[in-house]
Amino acid sequence: MFNIERSGEEHRSLSYKDANCVGCGICVDVCPTSSLRLGPIVPIARGLIEMDLVSVNEDSCVFCGLCSVACPFDSLSLKIDGEDIKQKDTYPAWEKESIVNEDECKYCGRCYSVCPRDSILFERRLPNPVDLVRGEIEINKEQCIYCSFCADLCPAGAISVKNVPTSTVDILSNSIDVDLSKCIFCGVCKRVCPENAIKQICSTCMLMEEIEVPEITGETLILEDSCVNCSWCSEICPFDAITITKPFTGELNLVETEEKVCKGDSCHACLDVCPCNAISIIDGKSVTNLDFCNLCGACIKACPQDIRVISRDSMKLTNINSESWNEILNSTLIGK
Repeated sequence: MFNIERSGEEHRSLSYKDANCVGCGICVDVCPTSSLRLGPIVPIARGLIEMDLVSVNEDSCVFCGLCSVACPFDSLSLKIDGEDIKQKDTYPAWEKESIVNEDECKYCGRCYSVCPRDSILFERRLPNPVDLVRGEIEINKEQCIYCSFCADLCPAGAISVKNVPTSTVDILSNSIDVDLSKCIFCGVCKRVCPENAIKQICSTCMLMEEIEVPEITGETLILEDSCVNCSWCSEICPFDAITITKPFTGELNLVETEEKVCKGDSCHACLDVCPCNAISIIDGKSVTNLDFCNLCGACIKACPQDIRVISRDSMKLTNINSESWNEILNSTLIGK
């Protein structure tokens, strides 16, 4: 992470958040003064080197902010007199988004489990199971032989049996307890007891109308600062509760020659750097699932064979008022 500043008629500062960076190199590509440099992204992704993915030459940076607005993942921030230019109406802005429709979300947690960037905050609040069942259970401790059949077979783990030696091996301190907060009154213990020492009644079915319908509540929140718009969450959501708008549309392909071919398992550099978990090695070749790819281009920078080709045909960056900026930013759409 770096933060550089320059004062004059305006105070300008450029900061970089490595945690948000995916190593796509778009900022490096658009920098008009070549002040930004992309580090060795493959060793960094593999944990072999500890360093930022992007570095800056403070002496040559002109604090124009082009890198800041070009970054789809909010890794760079240019502030003028303390205000981020991305908040100003006169600067370009990304229209990509990640939205959870709380009215449709059922809090299954599948989105949370697949997010490759840990960008989803998920909380599920369940009702108390005790409020959902009704019944009675009683154990006759004079009849009980403490065999523990009931405890071993209890599907809810509600019964505990102890046979504790005291002064001699012939005298045992026995105990048996039922945790009513776990008991579901299924009757397994009653049926298995060899001494008929357990009495059990389940009234859940009879009192079904009196028992409140279970209500599951919670919260699902996507952290847009770290989200890379891969769409894993929206693709896996069974309720279509998540909408993802990716920063780019286009294609990504392998273009092999006789001299340059994909090394697959022996290389897998593209797989290691992909922030979207969109790449797999299948039959010895790198395969990209475009359903989950955000076309960031990190894999292009990583490929040692230079056989990966990205073709972006549109980007969700709007409000580009400068002709020179428009030319530079649109250069990212050309196949690389």
